[in-house]
Amino acid sequence: MSKANLTSIPGLESLHAELRGLIESSRQRLSSSVNAELSRLYWTVGQRLHSQILVGERARYGTQIMARLGQKLANEFGRGFEVQNLRRMVQFVQAFPDLENVASLMRHLSWTHFLQLLPVRDEAARWCYAQQSVTEGGSVRELHRQIERKSYERSEIAASQLPPAPLCTEATSAVIFKDPYFLDFLGLRRGYDEADLETAILLQLEAFILALGRGFAFVERNKRMVIDGEDFHLDLLFFHRRLHRLVAIELKLGRFKASHKGQMELYLKWLDKHERHSGEESPIGLILCAESRHEQIELLQMHKDGITVAEYWTELPSKAELERKLHMALEEARERLARRGALFQPLD
Repeated sequence: MSKANLTSIPGLESLHAELRGLIESSRQRLSSSVNAELSRLYWTVGQRLHSQILVGERARYGTQIMARLGQKLANEFGRGFEVQNLRRMVQFVQAFPDLENVASLMRHLSWTHFLQLLPVRDEAARWCYAQQSVTEGGSVRELHRQIERKSYERSEIAASQLPPAPLCTEATSAVIFKDPYFLDFLGLRRGYDEADLETAILLQLEAFILALGRGFAFVERNKRMVIDGEDFHLDLLFFHRRLHRLVAIELKLGRFKASHKGQMELYLKWLDKHERHSGEESPIGLILCAESRHEQIELLQMHKDGITVAEYWTELPSKAELERKLHMALEEARERLARRGALFQPLD
């Protein structure tokens, strides 16, 4: 039978698709199994090295013993067991000391993923990055980008506007929003106006959605709303697939003003009445300003109306300056959370 006749056999294409799916699924499971076993091996090696060499009587000779073991193991099993990699295995155990807990991550993350997580000092941030990578199926490159751009820390700063709650537990506005947002990819020059900012975002929409985070889908620009015969326009409207709700975004050039809250409240009420579909949650809002005012935001209790305020940066400072600024902002955010947490404590 000729090739042409084979392609015309009924059901051949669907059978081919089914078999291809089975093969690809099996390969994926095999890859995950290999990755999990490899990570478990590295954890076990690191645990043995840590307990047998780096603590107790042998600790003072630890460096020499590790170097000798690395040389012998590398000769037998390859470069993956050289001394620098043995040190990473020890760091792996120190970062994830409970095998039972980290085993769930091993089924989804490769050893290269774990190597990206080891330098993250804060335990909560480390686990959040890991869980986010598992949930979203993120690549090593994406995980590196999230860590490099301090995604967790910026989410924690944004979450300081909400009642105290742990991050990375469920999809809430505390998790999906960040503060500040890095919009350096827009390439804006000084003297730009709101229209320039909005146009630049639309021209770089894919990069902007990447900056917002996973789950955002673009709906409309310059959303028109007619209220009492008067036209109002929302800058950007998105839908968050995981939260099942509309997300309204307003862009402001200057500092945050208390009047911005009333404007966003009006937009959210209108969207809730005219655009919210059955099964969706109430719309929420994000006000992006060149500079936020934390005391005003705290006094206005904007979280009760589903509104978050965040800064945007169109130019990034050096890495050291970025870390310094975010560290200061994070400390201030934690102080605000601590103050509000005290207010939420029940009276005796």
